[in-house]
Amino acid sequence: MKKMVKIVVVLTLFMLTVLPNSFAEKLVIKGSTTVLPIVQKAAEAYMMQYPDVKISLSGGGSGNGIKAIIDGTAQIGNASRFIKQKEVDLAISKGVYPVPFRIALDAIVPVVNIKNDITNLTMNQLRDIYLGKIKNWKDVGGTPGEIVVISRDSSSGTFGVWKKMVMKKKRVIPNALTVPSNGGIVQAVITTPGAIGYVGLGYLNSQIKSVKVNGIQGTEENTLNGSFPISRGLFMFTKGWPVGVTMEFISFVLSKKGQKLVKQAGSIPVF
Repeated sequence: MKKMVKIVVVLTLFMLTVLPNSFAEKLVIKGSTTVLPIVQKAAEAYMMQYPDVKISLSGGGSGNGIKAIIDGTAQIGNASRFIKQKEVDLAISKGVYPVPFRIALDAIVPVVNIKNDITNLTMNQLRDIYLGKIKNWKDVGGTPGEIVVISRDSSSGTFGVWKKMVMKKKRVIPNALTVPSNGGIVQAVITTPGAIGYVGLGYLNSQIKSVKVNGIQGTEENTLNGSFPISRGLFMFTKGWPVGVTMEFISFVLSKKGQKLVKQAGSIPVF
């Protein structure tokens, strides 16, 4: 009898400790490094509120986020741009119908090394710098010195918006230094005196210098009133209409509490 009681106790402890983790709900989120700081804050708060939910996060760029929901390797794909038609076509060919949720607004801000004396560039000047037509800071009113062009890789939503709005779909100079994330651009600009790059609002800090565009500073106010010329929405995409923990997490991000976290991450709330 005592032996049977011991077995029951052991099985009970097993049920209480091991099985809850086995049945914990898991949510995999991949994609945009611009959206990542928002989702990191939201995931931390959500898991504090719902400890039975485990959220796995990774970056990799907007293109990889959308690819992940098409391939079924993630429930949510983050993107700092809207889905492309070729991605829609690929998804539909695989029986997947992507659903977008706009969770925030953002501006893409040109940034230079903190020691650079440039404060403003026009859209035309930015385009010519990234085309390689302008190669020296003296040609845009700065201290003489070679311009080091830093850009994002082609899977980046930030790059996609920059190419469309600034480059007018023209190609960035081939010898531009290409980095895989907003954080990579920040680090490159910090360590390279002649560098110019571009990042989302959430990545601006005191170690780099933001540059006005057409005389307009990239801020939340100027993005909302439409005066800053390089702005975009930030999205979460799902494979069809989301259900369960996927829908609950997106609803959390769009809630009053979630939108406060959007602001804390440096982006602009939609509500």
